[in-house]
Amino acid sequence: MVGGVATYPRGTGGPSVLYLPGAGLVGLDFLTVTEAPGATHLLYDRGGTGWSDPVPLPRSAAEVATELHRVAGDGPHVLVGHSMGAVYARRFAQLFPSSVAGLLLLDPGHEDLFAHLPAEARALNDQMKPDPAALPELTAEQRAAATAAWAEILKTFPEGVRDELVAHHVEHWRTGLTESANLESEVYDELRGGGPIPDVPTIVLSAGAGNPAWSSFGSPELVRQALDGIRELHGKIAASFTRGEHRVLDGATHLFLHLEKPEEVHAALGDLLARL
Repeated sequence: MVGGVATYPRGTGGPSVLYLPGAGLVGLDFLTVTEAPGATHLLYDRGGTGWSDPVPLPRSAAEVATELHRVAGDGPHVLVGHSMGAVYARRFAQLFPSSVAGLLLLDPGHEDLFAHLPAEARALNDQMKPDPAALPELTAEQRAAATAAWAEILKTFPEGVRDELVAHHVEHWRTGLTESANLESEVYDELRGGGPIPDVPTIVLSAGAGNPAWSSFGSPELVRQALDGIRELHGKIAASFTRGEHRVLDGATHLFLHLEKPEEVHAALGDLLARL
C-alpha cells in the first residue's frame, strides 16, 4: 500500500511500466502481461477499486492521474492503459509530460467518439449503460454463473491469485459501472481541453471483435459501423504521434484483449520498450 493505494510491483531494472486497468478491472487482472522481461512493472488499483482504500466514485481524470503520479513518482514511465484506463493515461501525459516515456493503449476510449459515429450508436451506448444503483443484487444462480465465467477468463492465472480475483469481481461487479459514470459527461471534456500530449513512442491496439454485448442491442450493420468508427479513431490517436502505430487484434474483445491475445500484447510492449 502507498497512501491507501494497493500496488503490486514486479521485475527489476530497465524502464518503468505502469498499468491502468479499464473500468471494472483491477491491477492484478494484468498480471500475465508483466511477464515481459527487462522492465520494472507496477500494477495498482485506483482509489475506490480493487484492494485500495474506498474513495467516492466517479472521479475526475486529473484526480486519478495525480494519484498515480504520487504513487509511481516522476519516472519517466511507459503507461499501459486499457479502455477508460487509456483515457486516464493520456490525461496523465497532459499533466506530467516529463514523466511519460511511451504509451501502449489497449482499445482506448476516445473523447470524440459519438461525434464520429452514427447517431444510432449513441442510443445503442445508452441502452448498454444501466444505473448501477437501480440494479438488484445478484441471485444465487447469477453469482454461480459469474463465478464460473470469471474462473474461465482467468484460468491461466496462479490458483491463489485467480480465486481471490474471481471472488472480488463477483462481489464488486457494480464498481466499474459507478467509476465510468462520468466518462462521457465529464472525463472526455477534461481530456479534450487538457492541453497537448508529449510526442512519445505510442502503440494503439484495437480489439477486432469489439464489445460482444453490442450485438444484443444493435443490428449487425450498426455494430459494424460502430466498430469501424472506433478503429478509425484509434488510428487517429496513433497518427497524432511521430512514432505512433496502430494494430488491430483480430478476434479480440474489448474487455479481455490482453488475456485473449497475450502474445500480441507482449509483442507490442516489447516493441515499444525497444524504441526507448
